[in-house]
Amino acid sequence: MKKMLRKKECVAMLLAGGQGSRLYALTNNIAKPAVAFGAKYRIIDFPLSNCINSGIDTVGVLTQYEPLELNEYIGNGQPWDLDRAFGGVHILSPYQAKKKQSWFEGTANAIYQNMHFMKKYNPEYILVLSGDHIYKMNYAAMLRAHKETGADCTIAAIEVPLKEASRFGILNCNPDGSIYQFEEKPKVPKSNLASMGIYIFTAEKLFKYLEADDANPDSSKDFGKDVLPAMLNAGEKMFSYRFKGYWKDVGTISSLWESNMDLLGEQPAFDVGDADWKIHSRNPLAPPEYIGAEADVQNSMVALGCEIEGTVIHSVLASNVVVEKGATVRDAVLMAGTVVKTGAKVEYSIVDENVVVGEGAVVGESKEKGAGIAVLGRNITIAAGAKVKGGEILDKDYKGE
Repeated sequence: MKKMLRKKECVAMLLAGGQGSRLYALTNNIAKPAVAFGAKYRIIDFPLSNCINSGIDTVGVLTQYEPLELNEYIGNGQPWDLDRAFGGVHILSPYQAKKKQSWFEGTANAIYQNMHFMKKYNPEYILVLSGDHIYKMNYAAMLRAHKETGADCTIAAIEVPLKEASRFGILNCNPDGSIYQFEEKPKVPKSNLASMGIYIFTAEKLFKYLEADDANPDSSKDFGKDVLPAMLNAGEKMFSYRFKGYWKDVGTISSLWESNMDLLGEQPAFDVGDADWKIHSRNPLAPPEYIGAEADVQNSMVALGCEIEGTVIHSVLASNVVVEKGATVRDAVLMAGTVVKTGAKVEYSIVDENVVVGEGAVVGESKEKGAGIAVLGRNITIAAGAKVKGGEILDKDYKGE
């Protein structure tokens, strides 16, 4: 009697090794997917939650840059129901093999180096994801479309403003959605249909092209620049899968601030409170938030453990933030453990974890002044009375000029 191999229909590979250099002080010591978002989440919560909500329970998380905090956060995967005896979430760090050095050389090489992990589950399909996007997406629906078209590769795509299209990989498609051309960040884009960096491959085809790519000394080992064009040039069936919902690449200070603000209002642009598509996270142990009798809190998101005696308007506050009497926070994102002392003012800013803004200090300027978003890195102190101008980025204690 032939032994039945245990298998998973689809394995997800989540690229989470990004350095996030355009987030400056916010990623000095942590990988971009571990950056805090929306009062109680981290960026990686979104693709992980999408996986489990889509019925995909086997996820490899590929880390490289400053992985410690991300690894600790994911742990055994229990908050996302990914603590499985067969499958579940696995942290896949670079390692040194016998044949050669180990650092991931590009997105395709990172997946290639972990082929043994994928093959262990004998999958029919591989889902490749990026760890630095904010969105809710049913990957199961995309997988159904992949099967229906008989595609070798399906690329999730979203329409972007034509003036921004040169920042993305652009898909040029026939009316049936089949892709006839893929252009990586073209100077003169022919369409505004942008790749979201989300791919479903038929596993056997992906393995074949990854092996060929690894053997090519001229390749930059990247999906957008190398593997996808190689598949297209070889005549493989490639289709786009159009996504209509909210999606944001939070790789810059402005996009991170904007996406946090998109959570606010009576009808937010992005709703994290949707009971039908829960976003799971590893929540800190903290008491309930406390709002003082004289506090003024308007149109804001406030996490557990916060103590607010001052004014908070149109802002997002993570756990254990303290806003003392007479302090004002407006149009700002404050991450966990930050303290805004009496009489201090924080406006149009992103403040990382465990920052102390001293008494009477001023951080940032009114959004209307157009000076840009002020950014404070984690664990720093802004001295009493100091002024941090709009657009300034600080990662060390600041006593003022």
